[in-house]
Amino acid sequence: MFGEKRLRGIAERVLAVSEADETEVVVFGLEERLTRFANNAIHQNVAETNAAAVIRVALGRRVGVATTNDLSDVGLERAVERATAAARLSPEDPDYPGLPEPTSVGPVEAFDERTAGYTPADRARDVGAVCRRAEERGVIASGAFRTAVHEFAVANSHGLFAYHPTTVADLTTVAMTEDSAGYAAGAAWKVEEVDVVGLGMEAIERALRGRNPQPLKPGVYPVVLGPHAVADIVAFITQMAGAMLVAEGRSWMTGRQGERLMSSGVSIWDDGRDPGGWPLPFDFEGMPRQRVDIVREGVVGEPVYDRRWARKEGKASTGHALPLLNPLSPWLSGGAAGPLPLHPVMGPGEHTVEEMVASVSRGLYVTRFHYTRVVHPRDAVITGMTRDGTFLIEDGEITTPVKNLRFTQSYVEALAEVEMVGCDLCRVRTGLGILRAPALKLPAFHFTGATTF
Repeated sequence: MFGEKRLRGIAERVLAVSEADETEVVVFGLEERLTRFANNAIHQNVAETNAAAVIRVALGRRVGVATTNDLSDVGLERAVERATAAARLSPEDPDYPGLPEPTSVGPVEAFDERTAGYTPADRARDVGAVCRRAEERGVIASGAFRTAVHEFAVANSHGLFAYHPTTVADLTTVAMTEDSAGYAAGAAWKVEEVDVVGLGMEAIERALRGRNPQPLKPGVYPVVLGPHAVADIVAFITQMAGAMLVAEGRSWMTGRQGERLMSSGVSIWDDGRDPGGWPLPFDFEGMPRQRVDIVREGVVGEPVYDRRWARKEGKASTGHALPLLNPLSPWLSGGAAGPLPLHPVMGPGEHTVEEMVASVSRGLYVTRFHYTRVVHPRDAVITGMTRDGTFLIEDGEITTPVKNLRFTQSYVEALAEVEMVGCDLCRVRTGLGILRAPALKLPAFHFTGATTF
């Protein structure tokens, strides 16, 4: 762990050598350890320690960005020079909001000593238990179990400084037979809240139950969607909830704020301070994160804002700026999509999965979706496939496993028809956040094609 003192020192060095009108530095620190397993045996244990700085400078309204993981004095100076050179060559940005003044960001607990100190032997013990149970049941288990420490610091030339350390643990596992598979996953900032063995057994039992899947004709079926399938829905709904996408007409929210678009049982929000997720109390401009109700009891709420889009629309930032670059996770960077939620939640309901299944005369239980892609962003029309456990429901009971199906479905229309909402939330790691979602019962879901597996 690098610690606040070292990250502050890195930021101060950048600010001291920059001669730009404004300078910002975001520092990422990472200690990540991963145990991978396949064929019922651990085959890899890896660890990474890294840190990087993303530097933004402004010469008037000309802005340049550079990044480096060479945090020596020379490396930081060179990065400042590159950012400054880029700014000189850039056109003026009329929407550049300037850098923020210091603002109060209340701390939030998200660091667990046990998780930070979890050893390869600890992970091997947990994963080994899953592998032994899989072998005993005649299935093949694979997956990965990760524990990590992350640190974030944001500083700028106006005197702003914010620092946050956090831990995270997450498991993904798939158990397979010759013709079936079962999936389970979990995440939390406390390793003790990730039930590795329990999740492993969930995947194993689902794989065993899914043996000898039968073909099923495409069509419209009532469904009970497991929480991992619902997590995909919540992810797409919230990925389209940024102010830039809404303003540009690339979101299901565009022009619909205040409308009742979904079932009254559907509430979706983003809250970076909620300890039930993976808290990060400020964004990558150093602004405090606020809870934003994206859907409240079926009514479309507001998008999330960073300072650029808040300035353009006369709003206040909700603390949802993404990093301009993220050298430790390059796929999670700002720019093309503008501000986005990182900590989405769909609120729980009052029903168990068993109650949902019991209410279906003939339909499908879907464990999760796979390879989902946007067909039409305006209505959040998504296509994808079922995976790792799809079953026929007959007379209120899960009966025959079925082969996977392709679907093409508006997620907005699906959420408009929700009949039951699960009382338990699963937690899925997504980049720098944890998404939480319940199971759902829907009266109709559009399956448009069959597969051969």
